[in-house]
Amino acid sequence: MKEVAQLYNNDFGLAFYWKKDGTVLKDRIQLIFKEMGFYLLPNEVEEFKQLAEGTINYYNCRKCSCGKDCHKLLLKTPMDGVDLAVTKTELVNIKDLMEGVLFNIDLNNYLDGICNN
Repeated sequence: MKEVAQLYNNDFGLAFYWKKDGTVLKDRIQLIFKEMGFYLLPNEVEEFKQLAEGTINYYNCRKCSCGKDCHKLLLKTPMDGVDLAVTKTELVNIKDLMEGVLFNIDLNNYLDGICNN
């Protein structure tokens, strides 16, 4: 397996940058969860997070009493024609994964800016 620079992980998935010849390739983020991989631009990760939030709000998951026994929910992805059937728990974990990735990208960019000045 090629070298990677991990961005974020939770119990459900992980996100990282690929490395090539010792250089971190920061133009796209590799996300892996639910036995699937997505190779996304940072703005697509933001879009995916917003889609997860919208799904949580649409199905009113915050007030749902079904808990982990929730039926499958339809989560749209940033790729046209690709939607995922997920449980409430998976949906919350996907949203957490996206938020963690975006937080770490922003933090790394901030630190890079400080260190380069």
